[in-house]
Amino acid sequence: MGRLLKAHGLKGAIKLELYTDSPNERFTKGAVLQLQVPEESPWFGKTVTVQELKWFNTSPVLFLEGITDRDQAEGLIKAILLIDQPLDVLPEEPEAWYDHQLAGLKVFRNGVEIGTLVQVNHMPAQDLLVIKLEDKEVLLPFVKAFVPKVDVSAGLIEITPPGGLFEELEEDDAN
Repeated sequence: MGRLLKAHGLKGAIKLELYTDSPNERFTKGAVLQLQVPEESPWFGKTVTVQELKWFNTSPVLFLEGITDRDQAEGLIKAILLIDQPLDVLPEEPEAWYDHQLAGLKVFRNGVEIGTLVQVNHMPAQDLLVIKLEDKEVLLPFVKAFVPKVDVSAGLIEITPPGGLFEELEEDDAN
């Protein structure tokens, strides 16, 4: 649902990078969130509970129960916040998916399987699909022009990427 960016103030607040379209519904008081952190982190395997979500200059700032000072907040920086979501439940919007539903889908181009979707990277301008080919990983903007079909039930994604993204372009001999 989001990633904790940096401590905000002295009372344990943390600036938040959102991965959800509905933060006010997801980050409600009492919501329990799982943490994705390195195994060596003291927070590994633990959850946090939302105390409050506030907005400062259009930036979301999260207050968590038990995090009362800046030092505690800094211990959570870069943690990814997750929520339990049944694997078989799709979002209500017809062309919306959860990342875990896309990871592992087979990627097809012109009817030929070329790789597997590894993950979705959420970037400021647009989301990027990380596609694992036989010998490398390629990033593809997750836009309708390049990804015309996503079929979670069939386990596939069809792509129509621009030339040169997945292969070397032949140089024009006329130059």
